[in-house]
Amino acid sequence: MFHVGSRSTVDLEEEITPEEDIVKSRLKEIPHNEKLLSLKYESLDYDNSENQLFLEEERRMSHMGFRCLEIRRWVICGLIGFLTGLIACLIDIAVEELAGYKYSAVKQNIEKFTEFGGLSISLILWAALNSAFVMVGAIAVAFFEPIAAGSGIPQIKCYLNGVKIPCVVRLKTLAIKVFGVICSVAGGLAVGKEGPMIHSGAVVAAGVSQGRSTSLKKDFKIFEYFRRDTEKRDFVSAGAAAGVSAAFGAPVGGVLFSLEEGASFWNQMLTWRIFFASMISTFTLNFFLSIYHGKPGELSSPGLINFGRFDSDVSSYIPFESFLFFPYYFPGGMLGALFNVINYWLTIFRIRYIHRPCLQVMEAMLVAAVTATVAFAMIYFSNDCQPLGQDSTEEYPLQLFCADGEYNSMATAFFNTPERSVRSLFHNPPGSYNPLTLGVFTLVYFVLAVWTYGLTVSAGVFIPSLLIGAAWGRLFGILLSTITSSQSIWADPGKYALIGAAAQLGGIVRMTLSLTVIMVEATGNVTYGFPIMLVLMTAKIVGDYFIEGLYDIHIKLQSVPFLHWDAPPTSHWLTAREVMSSPVTCFNRVERVGRIVDVLSNTSTNHNGFPVVPGKICGLILRSQLIVLLKHKVFVERASSRLSQRRLQLKDFRDAYPRFPPIQSIHVSQDERECMMDLNEFMNPTPYTVPQETSLPRVFKLFRALGLRHLVVVDDENRVVGLVTRKDLARYHLGKDGLEELQLAQT
Repeated sequence: MFHVGSRSTVDLEEEITPEEDIVKSRLKEIPHNEKLLSLKYESLDYDNSENQLFLEEERRMSHMGFRCLEIRRWVICGLIGFLTGLIACLIDIAVEELAGYKYSAVKQNIEKFTEFGGLSISLILWAALNSAFVMVGAIAVAFFEPIAAGSGIPQIKCYLNGVKIPCVVRLKTLAIKVFGVICSVAGGLAVGKEGPMIHSGAVVAAGVSQGRSTSLKKDFKIFEYFRRDTEKRDFVSAGAAAGVSAAFGAPVGGVLFSLEEGASFWNQMLTWRIFFASMISTFTLNFFLSIYHGKPGELSSPGLINFGRFDSDVSSYIPFESFLFFPYYFPGGMLGALFNVINYWLTIFRIRYIHRPCLQVMEAMLVAAVTATVAFAMIYFSNDCQPLGQDSTEEYPLQLFCADGEYNSMATAFFNTPERSVRSLFHNPPGSYNPLTLGVFTLVYFVLAVWTYGLTVSAGVFIPSLLIGAAWGRLFGILLSTITSSQSIWADPGKYALIGAAAQLGGIVRMTLSLTVIMVEATGNVTYGFPIMLVLMTAKIVGDYFIEGLYDIHIKLQSVPFLHWDAPPTSHWLTAREVMSSPVTCFNRVERVGRIVDVLSNTSTNHNGFPVVPGKICGLILRSQLIVLLKHKVFVERASSRLSQRRLQLKDFRDAYPRFPPIQSIHVSQDERECMMDLNEFMNPTPYTVPQETSLPRVFKLFRALGLRHLVVVDDENRVVGLVTRKDLARYHLGKDGLEELQLAQT
């Protein structure tokens, strides 16, 4: 039912009848409805409060002071890039060492039992090692920090959009994220370590820019000026870009990723600083990996994933081939949509039934064991044997039942880290893979990747998507070479693997501009930019026809009030009066302390912004500001009797940021409740307002472009009649039957 002009809320627990409660207790199901918008998510304050304290501080600051602030911003971005690169280096080295130990042990075991019989023991060893690694990582995520599950990209997108996701940028989350992704990749799951790097970079940025750790309760007394949401958001954008740069060795792609997928607000100087952080990140990773590989100064590993250079005459393409890439355009979007649809229903099943940490760990271990079993079976039954030449790049070649001097080609795809498998599909010479091998591998790995994404482990979807696409892309290249007589042109199927990888990844995540540049930078050949761009554009158009991108799906499944770029197209007939929240709780310029405490303690409303009105609106004050004022006892009576030790400054508000104490922790005596509090000095005297007849698209554009948390709606006499918040705008979206309104849920 579509209701206009009122906020319809629903408590999930109140809808359950006694009969349904019995069924619920049997199935252990958590009810879930995608048509709900959660009230548990709050907005970030991206709009500066230009109160008297702010203006006085700005007037006191000299020109040199502003120059020093700008220098500090550059220093922070440099630190973000350096630390993100170090974390990427740590992850890469740890995964290489652990995976190397695992595959060497299993390889020796397989070679031993191939000769004497008893390969089932090798299977048990492989499954046990996979399950052990994954179990440790899943326990860390499920029991200690659930927000560290997945790639973290949806959460960072929400944060940069203005949504406060609990614990998303904490130090504990970073530690669990890094540890979890090492265990996941070493455990052989169909995951990559590149996606979590974006989340890791964002957490590093959020911590470094504040000059302290609230988790460790350690304050270094630096960068105090940047302790507010506006500044923190810009640095988190730089951290996300640095993560992309470290993952793919693509600093320009990192900047564009932050612009396309994350940042809602942008300017020229921010672009330069983000690019600087990205360059520092990829250089740091490159430098330390060169030391690890015993070649100091040889900067040949710009990112965690190295596609290798497509610069040989054999792998070049002619313009006519752009038309031959046409069959890639539609399968990428359709296979991506199929991936997203299956994962969507699988995620709903997990939300409803697999919500206990112990069940989540068991599922992750099951997937790890099944992955090892399927891989072993594929290798065992495969008879695709290839000659092992002197210049072979195989890291762990398995002979199994092949003749001497040959290796099992299926093992190249399965018995390896996903990054190495992608590189082998791109660069192994023609004839390295049998078409049947590639076809079966594509089907099996597609199913494993769909099942794996969404587990309670730290993992990304970039590399599995690239691997699936590279497999069916190379298969198409092989089939194309068999039906043409011009062998010199179609000799290298690696370029078709590249286009297929781009099509599959674009069909899943629906990125266009940034992904094009990332692929071009990672391959080192700009000539492939045109076909990659065409493939990604088509994959997005085709995929969007069926279902949204994977990250948008998971944002919607969490019922997050995410604001897209524009308001729904058919919403011009709605006005601010019909979408606003009302009535509004307002305060006077000088308000009684008891009333302020009562309003803040009211759990049924939990408002965060309060217009200040002696009739007409004259300002807006936030819950966080009022809590700091109550904590410091900033009362009119204490000021007049000179009981206050000093005048409150902006530093007091920054010291309390971001974890402002709850109102329940502040003691206010009965006598203090009768005191008065003067809000004139602390309120924002110039809040943004709109007339109540303003159309929804105009309200939406103003709210999103300025990063607002509250937008006051006034009548013709400038009196407050309502307040527009993020949830008021996010609940309207375009559905199959036209404009729809989501209900607001308490859970």
